[in-house]
Amino acid sequence: MFYFNNWLWHYASMKKLLYLILILPSLGFSSNTILETSNLNLGEVLNQSYFFQEANKEQSYSLYIPSSYDSSKTYPLIILLHGLGSNPNQIINYQGIITEAENRGYILAAPYGYNERGWYGSRGEGKNGIGFGKDDDPENLGELSEKDVLNVLKIMKKNFSINPNQIYIVGHSMGGAGALHLASSYSDEWAGIACLAPAFHSYTGDYSSLNNLKDIPIYVAIGDKDRLVPVRTVRSWVKEMEQLNMNIKYNEIKRGRHFRAIARNPEMISDVFDFFEEQG
Repeated sequence: MFYFNNWLWHYASMKKLLYLILILPSLGFSSNTILETSNLNLGEVLNQSYFFQEANKEQSYSLYIPSSYDSSKTYPLIILLHGLGSNPNQIINYQGIITEAENRGYILAAPYGYNERGWYGSRGEGKNGIGFGKDDDPENLGELSEKDVLNVLKIMKKNFSINPNQIYIVGHSMGGAGALHLASSYSDEWAGIACLAPAFHSYTGDYSSLNNLKDIPIYVAIGDKDRLVPVRTVRSWVKEMEQLNMNIKYNEIKRGRHFRAIARNPEMISDVFDFFEEQG
């Protein structure tokens, strides 16, 4: 009888182990979803991942926690959205971002948006169009790209002491379009947004979701020599927001190009942080 009971105990234990290995991943759980924050290195860029249930894969993102982090306090959070063909590690290392986050005590998280061309839902749930999906991308690329950002936001809220009144979203180029879309779609989440050379495709002089942004402070920056995003379109968009008396700051960078004016401009990045902090 002893050997039989012992065999039953081992059988039950193996069933539990198989459940953990085979079933939990399909439910969207991951060891990285609940982070061991005490084991994370503070003051450096971290490459993290979580199991993305809807995409059925491990999804990477970049994370930065200031060296002053203390879980008994609350901290502002910035979600960073990279541009087309870029990645989370690149945007989180734009000149000035880490320095400002460290000095001011901000947590940074940079989702992938599923991959480097997902557009964060700003061009719809599919993948059709120039500079959008490829043949081997899922048909719902845009939907997955948007969901990835929301998943990372949820992970940050769950694992860190985030001030719910100080959550911001910053995006460059494709990421600027994504920031605009996500702020419009989930306006209650954000205390402010920064659209840096935003490559929105649907704007024709009357952005359909502008009303959803009326209560969100918006920082807009673009170089006047940008060859990828027409500065005249951004000017028209900014003018419309000003006419609606929206809380907006516009920074048109003299002789600025699409990449260097944003990625190699720590003074502008500092201005973005200043703008966020001025909102209280």
